[in-house]
Parts: sequence; C-alpha cells; structure tokens
Amino acid sequence: MSDASSAHRDPSGPECSRSTASTDKPHPSEFLEFVTVAGGPTQHRLEPLRTQTAKDLTEDRINATRSNDDLFHGLSAAIPSLRRLSVEARAATKAEHAMTFLTGCRLYPKAIAWSLLLSMTIVMEGYDLTLVNSFFAFPVFRRSYGTPLHPDAPPGQQDYQISPAWQSGLTNAAVVGEIIGLFFNGVLTERFGYHKTMVGTLVWMALFVFLAFFAVNIRMLLAAQILCGLPWGIFQTLSTTYAAEVMPVALRAYLTSNVNMCWLLGQICGVSVIRGLVHNNSEWSYRIPFGLQWAFAVPILVGVFFAPESPWWLVRHERVNEAKRSLLRLTTQDSDPDFNADETVAMMQHTNEVEKYLNGGGVSYSDCFKGTDLRRTEICCMVWCTQALCGSTMTGYAAYFYEQAGFNTADSFNLAIGMYGGAICAGILSWIGMRHIGRRTLYIAGLVLSLIILVVTGIVGTFKQTHGVSWALGSLIIVLTFVYDFTVGPVCYVLVAEIPSSRLRVKTVVIARVAYNVISIITNIITPRMLNPSAWDWKGKSCFFFAGTTLVCLVWCWFRLPEPMGLTYMELDILFEKKAKARKFREFQVNLASTGYFSLSTQNRTDSVWRGYQ
Repeated sequence: MSDASSAHRDPSGPECSRSTASTDKPHPSEFLEFVTVAGGPTQHRLEPLRTQTAKDLTEDRINATRSNDDLFHGLSAAIPSLRRLSVEARAATKAEHAMTFLTGCRLYPKAIAWSLLLSMTIVMEGYDLTLVNSFFAFPVFRRSYGTPLHPDAPPGQQDYQISPAWQSGLTNAAVVGEIIGLFFNGVLTERFGYHKTMVGTLVWMALFVFLAFFAVNIRMLLAAQILCGLPWGIFQTLSTTYAAEVMPVALRAYLTSNVNMCWLLGQICGVSVIRGLVHNNSEWSYRIPFGLQWAFAVPILVGVFFAPESPWWLVRHERVNEAKRSLLRLTTQDSDPDFNADETVAMMQHTNEVEKYLNGGGVSYSDCFKGTDLRRTEICCMVWCTQALCGSTMTGYAAYFYEQAGFNTADSFNLAIGMYGGAICAGILSWIGMRHIGRRTLYIAGLVLSLIILVVTGIVGTFKQTHGVSWALGSLIIVLTFVYDFTVGPVCYVLVAEIPSSRLRVKTVVIARVAYNVISIITNIITPRMLNPSAWDWKGKSCFFFAGTTLVCLVWCWFRLPEPMGLTYMELDILFEKKAKARKFREFQVNLASTGYFSLSTQNRTDSVWRGYQ
C-alpha cells in the first residue's frame, strides 16, 4: 500500500512521514494538487481516482520505480511550479481551515480595521442615495428646483412640484452613473489595484459634491447625480471584493456581509439628518445634507491613503515580495506563532496558477462568460437580482402606509428610523446564522419567509382601506425588512464575494451589480405606479407581484445556488470545474476528498476514507 500511495503523492511532502494507521477523515484541503489532464493545456478533464484493487497495487509498485517526472501528472505536469508551491500551499490551507473565529480576530485585526474603513464608503453611498428621494417631500427643495403647479396663482400661494419625469430622471441618473462607474471599476482595479482606485475615486467624489452643493437649477443637479454616481458605482463592489481578499475563511462572511450593514447605517444616517431638518424652511435644509458628504469623504480618504494593497492582487500581478509585505501589514504575527506568511502567499500563488490554467489566464469581461466562469457569473447575477425581486423594494414604503394610517410626516420618518434600527439588529443576528446554518440554507429560508409575508400582505391589501389595514400593511413591511436583513440582504454580499474565481472576482461582481442595478431601475419605475392612487393604485396588493418574483427566485436558488461555506477559493475552483450539483455541493466536496480526488493523500487514506462512503 505504501508504494501505491506514494505514486500519487508529492515526494517532498511532509505527509510521507505520517503513520499509515491514521483513520481520521481528511479535510478536502489535504488534497490540493493533482487533476487528470487530457488533450493538452487548453482541454482538461477532471476525474476522481479509482479504488485500488490488488492488480492496481501490483502495477503501482512497478510504476513506483519510474522517474519522478513520470510520477508527476495532472496539474503538476501542466504547471511545473506547483511542485514547489503545493506543500506550502497545502499547509497554509490546512491552517486556514483550522483557524477559529477568535484566532482570526487576533491574527487579522489590522485587516478587519482596513476592511471596515473601506466599507465606510458604502455608508457614505447609502447616505447619499437617501437624500434626493427624500427631498421631493421638502417644499423648499421643490420651490428651488421645481415648477409652479398653478402658474396663475398669486405670489406666495403657488405650489411648486418636480414633475414625475424629472423625479425619475434624478433617481435614475445616479443609477446610470453607477453602472458606468461599475464597468470602470473592473478595469481600474485590475490595472491599478484597490488602493490607487479607491484613493482616486474618493478624490473624484469630494470634487463633484461641490456641483450638488452649489446646484442652482435642476439640470445642474442632474449632472451632479450622474457624476457622483460614477464613484458610487465603484464603491458598491470595491469594498466587498477587498474584504473577500484580505480576510481568511473564518472571517470572510462577517466582513463581506458587513457591507449590507453599512448600507443600513448610511440610510439611517440620511433619514435621521432629513428628520432633523424637516421643519427648516430655508435652502440649507437640503444644502447641509449635501455638504455633509464631505464629512464622510475627506476622513475616509485620509485613512485609505495608508491602506495596504490586496495581497491577492499583488500575486496576480506577480509581485510576490510586495504581497508578503502587504500580508504582514494586515496581520499581527505575535498573536499566532504558527502563522507563516510565506505559506499563505504560496497558497495564493498556487490558486492563481491553477486558475490561469483552468480558464486560460484571461481576465477580461468576456472571460466571465466562458467555461465554468459562466456558471459562477450566472450565480452572482441571480443572487444579486434576487435582492431586488424578493420584495425589498417595498421596505421603503412602510412610512407611506403609516401616513395613510394618519401619522404625520415627522412621525412616519420616526417609524422609518425604527425600522432601519431593527434591520441593523437583524444584520447582526445574520452573522450567527451564517456560521451555524450556512449561506445556501439561510438564503433559501429567507426567500421562503419573504414569500409567506408577501402573500399575507397582499391578502391584507385586498381589504377595504382603513386605519387598521394601513397599520397592518406598515407593520408587515417592517417584518419583511427584518427577515430580509437577517437572510437575503447580508448573505447576498457573502455569496457574490465567494463564488467568483479569484482572477475574475472584481469583474464578475461588477457584472452582477450591473444586473442588480438594471433590475432596480425597473422596480423603481413600477413600484411607485403600483402604490400611487393616481396610477395603478394596487397599494398592498402590489405584494402579490413580488410574491410571484420571489417564487421564481426561490425555484432558481433551490436548483442552482451552491453552499460555499468553509471552502477555500482553490476548493471552489475544483468543485466548479467538476460541475458539482448545487444541492450536493458540500456532499460532493467530501466525496471528492475521500476518493483522493486532489491526490495528495497520505499513505492509506484513499482506501480507508473511500470505504466510509461506499
């Protein structure tokens, strides 16, 4: 047996010295190297190893006498550098899987701090995007940028309004700017890195706030929305992908889902500022909120100027020494004497080399739609589109239903603030849920609960409009918000950060966010029409529409959404390459490991573990 297993092992690996009597189940990270290759470097086929028979053992003993060049096959033959990297990469992967949450916090406190700092740009964006829609209710804002509703009315008695066309224009102008900014992000980040892109974007943002702050007419404000939308689009994805690349597996979900929390914080800041100025009748009631954007942008810019670059980005650009220095800046080595920066960088190199081989080394937008990356792009796009299709659009209308119940504008905003506070609590609870339940299970459970709430809300909406019905509708929307921010909202950011390949992560996330923005434009157009008494006047019955879209998303998730919890990027690459079924992702992962799929098995593990899955 020893000869047979050695034929599938790295001769220089430390695993050779382990006892053959070990029967512990290995983690998939133990099997990182070999993949059967057929047809040259542009064609590959992945197959698990067979269970060895007596005849196989005899043949393997004969093969064991061959040269080392004959023994190395699969990826080792296709990528010779993996022979050198595989041992260190395997050690780093095993260490990352063994890392607990507390150990990760002690080892990566600097990475956590830098990730949180970059996530503050999302707080700024959430704040910014809350402003203009809220200003439509400000009489002084309408007087400055709108037109008289009755031009013949006496001076001082005219009612100013911003036309629906201009309302849609101002709202969607920012979204258009974001879409353009997203595509720029994919190119700029790949070319210049996270650090330079973020610094340049924050400078851009600070400059064009001047245009919004000093806007003298609605056309100038429209231009400001488009130009500010460019950096907002970059912020939407850059902080997510940065967190995904600087965090270990143990912390990845917390810092990527934190982006959803930052959105909520930004929205609650915006609503709170507007609530404080709701009785201010001067032009400063809307200029001050615009000016407060500098209070976000300038401090964040100063901090980001000193932020380290992503080690993964440096490895992808073959700047290995800089990657190690960046990794050392992100960690506190004294807290974990077993941490080895060289091994961690080797793991990044190993993953990068394998991905280059598997997808041909391409890093363009078109590569996101080739081979197995097409499936990964589909998953990211659908996961993010589901955010907009599962009824989350309705969460912004709880205040509307409470106004119909008889509350004044100030009290409706108070309830909205309370709703966002509950959403933040739900976001914190989601960290526990993702750790113990998993991404896929929590996401699907959230869609099931959302579907039930939307159906119930739609049924309530069929009743005659009364004070009690409006109360019920507003309360159900708040419950829907809590469920959304416990499940779909935060889990979405984790999934879109984990699912893409490392080399195409930025561009895949960009494409997914663009898909989300396109769907958001559609829902932003039809939702007001469904609720507005002067349009379709569906009111609470609008929830039936979103119940239907939620059901479609739920069916898709059941068949197509995999569970990436606890997997390294290398393991995800192999499972996607093997075309593992979404519902069997974790089970397939274990079976692949148990059959020696990655082939760096210890002496008798392949047979003993395989028998456990017969």
